[in-house]
Amino acid sequence: MPGYKLHLAGGGIAVGGALAITHHYGLAVFDPFTASALMVVGLLAAIFPDVDTNSKGQHLFYALLLVVDIVLMVQERYKWAAILGFVAMLPAVSRHRGFTHRWWAALLIPASICALPWWFYQLPWQAMLPWLAAAVLGYTSHLVLDAIA
Repeated sequence: MPGYKLHLAGGGIAVGGALAITHHYGLAVFDPFTASALMVVGLLAAIFPDVDTNSKGQHLFYALLLVVDIVLMVQERYKWAAILGFVAMLPAVSRHRGFTHRWWAALLIPASICALPWWFYQLPWQAMLPWLAAAVLGYTSHLVLDAIA
């Protein structure tokens, strides 16, 4: 079973490759901050299915979420902080290799999370597509690596 480092590498390759392809073909061009944020989303999604166990990946995942959550609260972005808190709780409601390791979850969980800003902020759903793609690619890389290892 791959460890968190291999899952991070797989997520980085999947999301980084997608960013490079979309940039190269002019499909989407992101500023450096947004591209970095999309990469972070993909990396977090790549280790998300395993954060229900006590591991280095779990500690890294929650440390990053803690920093982001504090920044959101300091900036008084409480709805975004609430969305992040919701995401952080998801693995706790399943056993290891439960629903978080199902193929349908790689689309359903990120899609559900991406729907929250649309609901709370009435953002156009199209604005969430890059974030959904990054999360799905990172998440799927985890499942692929688990399947072949």
